[in-house]
Amino acid sequence: MKDTPEDQTAWLCGLAALPPVPVAFGGSTGLLPSVYEVDTVAAASVGAATAAAALLWELRGGPPAAATVDSGHAQLAFLSERVFKIAGRPLRLWAELSGDYRTRDGWVRLHCNFPAHRDAVLRALDCLPEPESVSAACAGRAALDVEEAVLGAGGAAAALRDGTEWAAFPHGPLLTLERRGDAPVVRPTAAESPLEGVRVLDLTRVIAGPVATRMLAAYGADVLHVGSPEVPEMPGLFLDMSFGKRACRLDLKTAGGRADLRELVAGADVLVQGYRPGALAALGFGPEALAELNPSLVTVDVQAYEPGTPWAGRRGFDSLVQFATGIAAESARAAGSDTPSALPAQALDHATGYLAALTAIGGLVHRAATGGGWHGAVSLAGTARWLDGLGRTDLTAAGTPPDDVLAAMDSPHGVLTFVLPPGAIGDFRPQWATPPPVPAEDPPKWL
Repeated sequence: MKDTPEDQTAWLCGLAALPPVPVAFGGSTGLLPSVYEVDTVAAASVGAATAAAALLWELRGGPPAAATVDSGHAQLAFLSERVFKIAGRPLRLWAELSGDYRTRDGWVRLHCNFPAHRDAVLRALDCLPEPESVSAACAGRAALDVEEAVLGAGGAAAALRDGTEWAAFPHGPLLTLERRGDAPVVRPTAAESPLEGVRVLDLTRVIAGPVATRMLAAYGADVLHVGSPEVPEMPGLFLDMSFGKRACRLDLKTAGGRADLRELVAGADVLVQGYRPGALAALGFGPEALAELNPSLVTVDVQAYEPGTPWAGRRGFDSLVQFATGIAAESARAAGSDTPSALPAQALDHATGYLAALTAIGGLVHRAATGGGWHGAVSLAGTARWLDGLGRTDLTAAGTPPDDVLAAMDSPHGVLTFVLPPGAIGDFRPQWATPPPVPAEDPPKWL
């Protein structure tokens, strides 16, 4: 497999069965130094999503302009939550108990950013909510035992594995996009931006799904984030991921909440969801129910682990997937470290987000050509396998980021400093028209 951004972009578009769209790459590289080809994944995933947006816009009467991507901008976008500031203050990204812990035979990663996952760790390990107590509990157990105990308690964990061990696991495709049903063609109308008038339901949180819908909003979509009153968000991270969106809350365990969501689904063009497999179906919104409500709907599932594999239903986050797939182990070896080492960005999250955006826009293109509803799926583990397959590179010093891709915006939360959305189509540059919303400030209605 060739590993230039141009070749990878064409390959990704081919996975979505889209015709090739010229994408020109320029700018700096080296902002994400790693033994893995993280720079290439950043440029190519952004490039593929941008190419799909260019294709859809041309179908809507827009200019047949080539897409362009500044590679340095794409790499900086992969660091968006680390660059983002609220009134000059950076985000705190990790809870006190989240981290890597040495075990009797190796290492385990615990994800404790959400209260329910933190409490699951404390129950599973029978320890106090203090790093020292968690460390002591892990040190006396095997890594796999800690992983299984935490997962069994409803938490999120991953034992450190080598890449060869992960390679022996069953795997699925990087992305899928398939037609479901025989709905009529939906002809897109002329528009001043690629996704103007497209209604997107965002049922996702941290980080891949919100990156996808944030990108769709930047190209003009009406994105409505639907949160749950029972499921907390990470407040600062929610802001970075919610530019250009609206936000409401629905309790899908109530009849009223489900009725509101059915009405939203009926009026939507795209639904991007990050629930674990089967969770939405248990609430009455499985594939058949969604198709009955809206036969022309484009749905995209964003998962931690690959659909159709034994781990498909397992809880996971970027840092955990890096542990499970061998990335953290190999990164440590390349750095000469005896402790696990992470990628220089939440690259699996961000790349998967842009792949989800590519998949969503690809579904819109196909329904405009042949009709039908369309369903796609992407996963962090699939993205990890793509990254692994690109080979290795030398660790290099960080490059210089572009100097014109940061912006500031007033908001009810204070002045926000953020990375502008990457990519362009001719003279059109994606942008967010509004600051991030308050999580529950909007009604569950389409504009």
